[in-house]
Amino acid sequence: MRIGEIAALVGVTPRAVRHYHQSGLLPEPGRRANGYREYGVRDAVLLARIRRLTELGLGLDEVRDVLAGDEGRGLVEVLEELADDLARQETVIRERRERLAPLLAEARAGRLPAEGPVSPELAALLAGVGELPSSPMAAKDREILALLDVVAPEAERARLMELMHGAAGSARELYGLLDALAEATPDDPRVAEAARALAAVLPDGMAVDLPEEGSGGLADAFFGDLAPAQSAAVRRAVGLVLERRNEGTARDEEGD
Repeated sequence: MRIGEIAALVGVTPRAVRHYHQSGLLPEPGRRANGYREYGVRDAVLLARIRRLTELGLGLDEVRDVLAGDEGRGLVEVLEELADDLARQETVIRERRERLAPLLAEARAGRLPAEGPVSPELAALLAGVGELPSSPMAAKDREILALLDVVAPEAERARLMELMHGAAGSARELYGLLDALAEATPDDPRVAEAARALAAVLPDGMAVDLPEEGSGGLADAFFGDLAPAQSAAVRRAVGLVLERRNEGTARDEEGD
């Protein structure tokens, strides 16, 4: 048989046969005087076995291991590994479908946020904020929230989104105060006003020791995207929340 004939007989393409030759799975047959390969029944049997194994989902390296196995024992081991791998894939696919279902429902209802597929926690937070007038600060805030939604660990993401729900109702006023600082300097009196307003709605759980400017990381990227006065207001607000939390902790300890 010529290469086209054995390929048609087994149900593969001549290109696949050549690939199996190059991979060392199918030994090169003898050639006729005219240089054409001459395939026999044994070649067809081996090629059919290769096809069956690849259809089961085995990679070429795994097929090679099976073909080199002694009396089929290699095949049992490889098929068991394949079954385990397929079970893991089924679990992953089921979990993805469960996450996709509510997103698809939101998309069909026209309620999917402009940021695209987001976690249920962020979707709920954005729904609480609602539609806002054109606000550069709001746009930046949504961008950083979308980033945190992806990079933050699941438990931390859920905690942050829950904490921020309390500030959602005041978002319109806060964004207005921060937008007004776009062209201001850090010593502008409105910086302190915006900081106090922001600190008033931020929960104590948002109190953190912010890294110094220029230290790199996500915080640096976030503050670097703000105008100097806006950055100063947000940093001051977080500082006020930290002071408030520390004072509350001290009072609790004194009460004990």
